[in-house]
Amino acid sequence: MSVIRERTAPPSPLRRTVPGLSGPPPRRARRSGERRGLLPYALIAPAVGGMLYLLVYPLLRAVLISLQDFRLRQLITGDAEFVGLRNYRTLLSDPRFWEVVRRTFVFMAVNVVLIMVIATLVALMTERLGRIARTVVLGSLVLAWAMPVIAATTVFQWLFHSEFGIVNHLLTGAGLSSFDRYPWFAHGTTAFAVLVLLIVWQSVPFAAVTVYSALTTVPAELYESARLDGAGAVRIFRSVTFPVLRPIFLLVFSLEVIWTFKAFVQIWVMTRGGPGDATTILPVYAVQTALAGQRYDLGSAASMVTVVLMSGVLVLYFRQMLRQEDEIR
Repeated sequence: MSVIRERTAPPSPLRRTVPGLSGPPPRRARRSGERRGLLPYALIAPAVGGMLYLLVYPLLRAVLISLQDFRLRQLITGDAEFVGLRNYRTLLSDPRFWEVVRRTFVFMAVNVVLIMVIATLVALMTERLGRIARTVVLGSLVLAWAMPVIAATTVFQWLFHSEFGIVNHLLTGAGLSSFDRYPWFAHGTTAFAVLVLLIVWQSVPFAAVTVYSALTTVPAELYESARLDGAGAVRIFRSVTFPVLRPIFLLVFSLEVIWTFKAFVQIWVMTRGGPGDATTILPVYAVQTALAGQRYDLGSAASMVTVVLMSGVLVLYFRQMLRQEDEIR
């Protein structure tokens, strides 16, 4: 009786290389896959480490100083005493601090409203321009946005100079003789208005370009349908444009709140918070407290309160926007 031996065919190269066809992949393939999986994390590790050192460490250091008795002597010797929340109690019991908080919110509200309104109008206007005019407008916005903060602040100082400023010259030439040598920065209201004008001028280009870029993504069919239904320009914006661009408006609003809250450089260079406290907002108040009386602990506490208030404003706005979106759905 003959015995028939069946010869088993050798495994196919495809089955040896494709996982799941014939057992686990070779050890070398597993090691290569692990290395490829760790490579993205290794590439972003330097950026994450730099961000933690430059952003998180200063924040934690400021929180620590706000909980210590940290003055000029402690700055030199380094032996600061831990005092808990004493600096915050001192800060919150200061009437001047609450006046600064009120002025900060007024400053923020005026700037953000003007920036959002003007930027939206500029974006809508730019969308309706021809190619050449649109290029000129966008180029001008980018150039204004790229201007350094110190340079722009210096230009505005000269524009509103009491003797050599062109604003006084133009107003006097227009028949308003009361503006002859008018000291804009000697009065709280006018100094506040000039700072608002400067902040709005610097912030509108970014907001306008961002909103214009979002407007180009709105389908033209939506506008055509709205016009066929007899909707006017205001109704189209309210029922079509704004709902579609709601996330972009939310993003721009959030950034403008943050940038307005930390508008320190312009105020410090132009008025240093004066005259009196007319242009002092929370970041300026924190620096004044830290430098004038060498109270670095109180200055850090004021900075932490600024962060908390700014975060609170953004959280409240986010909740309101999300609630409105849920109601629409």
